[in-house]
Amino acid sequence: MTVPRVLFDQSSPYRSRRLVIEYDGTTTAAYLLDDRGEVVVPVWLANHRPAPSDGEAARRWSGEAPAMPAEHTRHPGGRPPLDTTRLEVVWFEEGDGVAVLEEGALLAVVPGWADASAGEPGYARDALGDTPFARELAPMEKRFAERVERSRAFWRWRRHPDSWPQVQVSVLRHLEEHVIGPSGRYWEAGTEQPPRVAVTERRAAPWRPYTVLSTVGMCAQRMPAVERYHDDVRPHARVELALATTQPSENALQVFLWLAKYPWRAVTWFGPGHRVKWYLDPSSFPLGSGYAGVLMLDDPSMLAGPEVPETAGFEVAGDPVRWLWLVPVTQADRELAREAGAAELTRRLAEQGRGWVVT
Repeated sequence: MTVPRVLFDQSSPYRSRRLVIEYDGTTTAAYLLDDRGEVVVPVWLANHRPAPSDGEAARRWSGEAPAMPAEHTRHPGGRPPLDTTRLEVVWFEEGDGVAVLEEGALLAVVPGWADASAGEPGYARDALGDTPFARELAPMEKRFAERVERSRAFWRWRRHPDSWPQVQVSVLRHLEEHVIGPSGRYWEAGTEQPPRVAVTERRAAPWRPYTVLSTVGMCAQRMPAVERYHDDVRPHARVELALATTQPSENALQVFLWLAKYPWRAVTWFGPGHRVKWYLDPSSFPLGSGYAGVLMLDDPSMLAGPEVPETAGFEVAGDPVRWLWLVPVTQADRELAREAGAAELTRRLAEQGRGWVVT
């Protein structure tokens, strides 16, 4: 086995994915890795020697990158090695997908829905047809080229010093108009690593005996993994989180600091009915010992409590932003949702008189 040479090694801006390109003299391959260094998707990029015509491609990808069979490559005689000075890598806004360009033209794409374990490889310009190692890029090239341009524009905007104030002001203004109450404190949820997110508080008032806390900035970037479940990601891609409570805001803040960057760190997404397990012992849950996580609801009005503030009507880049309200749940609640679904769990909580305001 020839020890491959690493041509390129770069982490995504969110540090949850990493792209490595290797050359072993026979082939060049790209590997999308997770934050533990495990391969999520390997993608064949090129042969550099005459392609095999036998059944070599039938073997599984293990140890070394396989050569693409002659009938599945545009260059059956092989192509020259890649010149790394002519390569460009563009990470998608969500951070779960990436494109590799050679002299400005798409060479390979690993979209967010690619998953080797599910038989969904990435796309390569030199591939013909569908193989376990790469799919032909040409049929998807226009769609991916548009995606690359949007991603370039997104990262240019995020690097601009005015981008965060734009997000901050627009979200806070929407909350002021829809969640009436005295403005309170404001916390940054860590600025050392993207995405930048904060938490704001609308304090209790005589007409509303509870405080509302909300994230600020989650909606500035689409969440990862949505494409795996929805063909049209627009209604599902952007969220903010909210929680109503009569407890000290510092308790709820710990929950927000845990969840605000979670989708980009864990390469997942949040939607109505999703449950997230608390990462420590339930006895340490900030909103009450015994809870094991949270349930996310876009409309918690089925539960007991006052009228829910209306937060609809906010958009970012043409995508609607959905506010998800957090409701603490026990381990038994989580098991019920796993067996019967989130709708049944919500119905049971309503029957028990559980409120959406955390007391």
